[in-house]
Amino acid sequence: MWINLFFMIIFIIGIVYLIRFRLNLKYSAEKAINALYPTNEEDIYSIVIPNEFKVMQPLTKETKSYQWVKWGTVGVISLLTALLAVVYFTDMLHQSIFSVVYLFFILISSIKHRGNFYLLAEGLILNGYYVPWSRVKGYEVEKIIKWHELYGLDDKINQAYKLEVKVKNKWIQPQFVVVRNQKHLDRILSLLEKQGVQNIKERSHNPSF
Repeated sequence: MWINLFFMIIFIIGIVYLIRFRLNLKYSAEKAINALYPTNEEDIYSIVIPNEFKVMQPLTKETKSYQWVKWGTVGVISLLTALLAVVYFTDMLHQSIFSVVYLFFILISSIKHRGNFYLLAEGLILNGYYVPWSRVKGYEVEKIIKWHELYGLDDKINQAYKLEVKVKNKWIQPQFVVVRNQKHLDRILSLLEKQGVQNIKERSHNPSF
């Protein structure tokens, strides 16, 4: 009995996660139209998304990545509902709990967006999530040179810059992006600092700020 209850709770959490991610991505795509950065193809080409170390694609409702999240969410929720029905009306969960849970998480994790980075007048977008400036705690920058953890993983990121944004009240911090050159990094940092977002390491050395 408790196993079925446990799975039901996990199922509800998974469904809520999928729906929230889908709505967040839709909202972000609508906000990205008015981005301060990137604003052109050169700006977009300057951002590398770390999942597969590919150049960022624009966040629009027409991209394959967005369409996959849009329709994939519907498909996965349907499959999860069918899985829940099988679990509820049979002894499948008791006989192979690890296989069922594994399948559940495989379905949930299949809904992924390629990733993106946008700066707006009222906040930023990172990997499909819109974050208002009031929730941005700061940023950190590291040059990707020899001995850096990312160095050598892809030629596009060697000698580039790892930019990580820290967000308040979020246990799992948003993923970082890689900025390919100093010129574009300076533009990004200038926009961040105009919004009062500071370098966390520099601020720790200047506690008066």
